[in-house]
Amino acid sequence: MDPSAANSPELLRFLNEEEQRVMMNEAVAKLTSVCWDKCLTSAPGSKFSPSEYSCLTHCAKRYADMSMVIIRSTQSKK
Repeated sequence: MDPSAANSPELLRFLNEEEQRVMMNEAVAKLTSVCWDKCLTSAPGSKFSPSEYSCLTHCAKRYADMSMVIIRSTQSKK
């Protein structure tokens, strides 16, 4: 591999996009795990109950909001 190719803008952009994709997948997996454990206290049926649905919705929103706060705070320190 040509050493200059390792620093090409296209490769760097691709690597950055892949890193963001991996981070997003990890965040979704963590969100699913956290909210599932918090909101479903028994074996789920074929549908979520209204309280489970509400809990999952609020949990996901809070998790997403906090993730954005953390991302913004780390980006502003760079």
